[in-house]
This record gives sequence, structure tokens and C-alpha cells, in this order.
Amino acid sequence: MIRSEILKDIAPILRDQLVVCNIGIPSQELHAIDDQPTNFYMLGTMGLASSIGLGLALTQPKPVIVIDGDGSVLTNLGTLPTIGNNAPSNYILMIIDNGSYGSTGDQPTYTGMKTDLAGMARAAGCDNVVEVQDVDTGAALQKAIEDGVATVMVVKCDSGNAKMPVISMDPVVIRDRFMKAVAG
Repeated sequence: MIRSEILKDIAPILRDQLVVCNIGIPSQELHAIDDQPTNFYMLGTMGLASSIGLGLALTQPKPVIVIDGDGSVLTNLGTLPTIGNNAPSNYILMIIDNGSYGSTGDQPTYTGMKTDLAGMARAAGCDNVVEVQDVDTGAALQKAIEDGVATVMVVKCDSGNAKMPVISMDPVVIRDRFMKAVAG
């Protein structure tokens, strides 16, 4: 499976959850598959979805699901110890690890070689780290939501991007409707 197929599979689980989605193509894919006001689409700031989602989880009680990529997490490894030492029980970081920088042209990341993000998350102090194959993502995500403990999921899948339209919604509109959904 590629990331867009995973997103199609988990879209019903994500509906009405607070979701912070990684930059570029992952946000475009989620937007095209199932746009929701509870989805915050990152249009820039590579590597910061996990940090923004953590800040959100720390400030309110609803579950926060961050959809991030291996490439983005690798650009901000400092987020893992921050998550490991501060993540509240309502925080789920789902790293879709396709071994590539998908939004910048599918250049390979080190996770396709020797780098182990699950091991790095554990070493950074993340207590509940789950390694998942693409086809098992929905069940693992549902369990993480139901368990109500801070979770880092590393989802292994194939590299590849679905052709999706660029999000034409103004960033201010994305922000405002998301803030309204958080408050609601």
C-alpha cells in the first residue's frame, strides 16, 4: 500500500478527530479523500506537524492524531525527546514511513537503510511505540485511540504519491475552521 491508500482506509476513523497532517502531498491526499474541519493541513514548515500536534494535545483534552512522514520526522528529530518527556495521553503520532521524502520528489530517506524510527522513539523516552504494517494501520489506530495513552505509531508502507489537486483553501480559512472545530 502507498500512503494515500492508508489514508483512504483510515479516513472513517479520522473523521471528527483532531488531525494535524504533514506538509505537501500528504495534506493534499487527506484533503481530497475526506476533507474535514477537524483536519489541520500543513502547507509549509516541514518537520513541524508532530510539534504542532503536541502543543495542541497539551492545551485541550480531545485526542490529537498527527499524520507525519519519516522524512519530516528526520528533519526534526528533536521532537521525539520532547514527545517522550511531555506527550499527554491524548496524543498519537502516526509516522507513515515510506522510506522517502514524498513531497519533494521521492528521494530516499535513511529509514529505507539502517535508521529505525521506532527504536529512536523508544530511545527518546516514548513509552508506547507501535510498529505497524500498512494493512494493519486502521486496527492499530483505533486501538491507540481507545487505549487513551500517548502513542507513537511507525507505519511501514510503499513509497509513492497519488495525484491529488493542490489545496486551494486559503491558509487562514484552514486555521480558522480548525480553531472553531477545536473549540466546539
